[in-house]
Amino acid sequence: MGTATHEVTNQAAPLAGHNLYATDRALRDALRLHAPQTDEQPRLELGALLGDAAMQTHARLANVHKPSLHTHDRFGHRIDTVEFHPSYHALLGAAVGAGLHATPWAQGAGAHLERAAGFMMFTQLEPAVLCPVSMTYAVTPALRGNAAVFADWFDKLASTRYDPRLATVQTKSGLTMGMGMTEKQGGSDVRANTTRAEYIEDTAWGRCYRLVGHKWFLSAPMSDAFLLLAQTPAGLSCFFLPRVLPDGSVNAVAIQRLKDKLGNHANASSEVEFDGALAWLVGDEGRGIPQILEMGTLTRLDCALGTAGLMRAAVALALHHSAQRSAFGKPLIEQPLMQNVLADLAIESEAATALAMRLARAIDRQDDPFEALMRRVLTPVAKFWICKRGAALAQEAMECLGGNGYVEEHGEGVMARIYREMPLNSIWEGAGNIMALDLLRACARRDARNIDVVQALAAELDTARGANPALDRFAAALLARFDDAADGGGDEAGARRLAQDVALAVQGSLLRRHAPEFVFEAFCRSRLGGAGPQVFGTLPAGVDFRSILQRASPT
Repeated sequence: MGTATHEVTNQAAPLAGHNLYATDRALRDALRLHAPQTDEQPRLELGALLGDAAMQTHARLANVHKPSLHTHDRFGHRIDTVEFHPSYHALLGAAVGAGLHATPWAQGAGAHLERAAGFMMFTQLEPAVLCPVSMTYAVTPALRGNAAVFADWFDKLASTRYDPRLATVQTKSGLTMGMGMTEKQGGSDVRANTTRAEYIEDTAWGRCYRLVGHKWFLSAPMSDAFLLLAQTPAGLSCFFLPRVLPDGSVNAVAIQRLKDKLGNHANASSEVEFDGALAWLVGDEGRGIPQILEMGTLTRLDCALGTAGLMRAAVALALHHSAQRSAFGKPLIEQPLMQNVLADLAIESEAATALAMRLARAIDRQDDPFEALMRRVLTPVAKFWICKRGAALAQEAMECLGGNGYVEEHGEGVMARIYREMPLNSIWEGAGNIMALDLLRACARRDARNIDVVQALAAELDTARGANPALDRFAAALLARFDDAADGGGDEAGARRLAQDVALAVQGSLLRRHAPEFVFEAFCRSRLGGAGPQVFGTLPAGVDFRSILQRASPT
């Protein structure tokens, strides 16, 4: 039994111990354009932490040991608690410690760009634990609709101290929040929600209501509070629902079960029932939809950032493996056709990073009228296109690893985890059709100066005019197609193609501004002619594969 039958050779070592920021040249160049004055040291420190082997072990364990629901204690009392593996808490504590949740709302200019970079890097380590982080970021500004709640909660929502206890706001050092919008009969059509809110009385937190109903998806159910939608006599309204009430009692939120999901295993997604749960009105009755749209802008930003981060992780793994694995007498990365595939993946990843960070800049500059218009058009576009391309990229990157990429191996198969995670951001916060139709609605948007979205988009694309004939032709044809859409309707059947082409035009203009010429030229030649992006690995002759691969290398 002790006889060795073979030696293990020609296998790639795990990708570990590298700095996720120092080696991400695309992200660093994007930040130099959008936030040139910021200090890189905190990002370098976070990048080193997130690439560390010990943190990768936490990511593996948090996914292998899924959250478990305990509805009752051993005596039969209803407790509705979710138990997480210690590695989940280690990861979430690191994300909160890095200020990736509500912290930017307590800081000045540039904070949202800093946070966006950190969010992208953290996604490369483990995306599922970022669900409560993202929701806390998105709901915090909406809480201003209830001044009393905002005054009591904001400082601790912005705190970088992680406190997982289920306790009153007064006794906690840090807080997280979630959202509950979707019901089983409506999905994206939240106007079909049936949860009812009955006014009870005015309190120190404002108008208090009793909620009766359900939510089909309530992620991170152990968060300290949630923003929810429920029906009042005035229509769909927004409510703040704490897990623990001011008197210390636990609110009437019954967790029915946890979702058994394709991926996103470290995060608990639940179905809940409200049987008289207490909640406080945020904003005015009947104004729930506008508040949801405001929060959706921020969660959709995170969908784009998160998918761009996963794309970078997949490309890094594919490059790392291909540099160490040999076939037919030389390393995979030296094979011409594999170079074409890897370079194409690297271009797609860099373009995704560029578009996601451009949207983050629009979020960061809250008071800039031009950026408000760009925020309106780029939110659905970035969410749509980056998430659509992410799933295709993950499949191709997995193929670069062959059978090894498909193997889970007790959570050590990181590429398999990325592949399972990729579709989520495309579905969450509005699937592709919702985003494409939202772009059509955005076309009619104007600001106080009577400048519309299309004019703002044209100004954005002008930054690259004359740099490449293909991009010039593509941008001109795109802007001409907005005539019908600007009337407020547009061609619904062609809305996806419109969203794709806006994304490609903006990505091209951004790569002209902060990527090397060999990346910009390859992008324009491969994506702005004919039918658009094709299967990966079809870059035309003359593309500088070696320079692209060297730029994208994780080491």
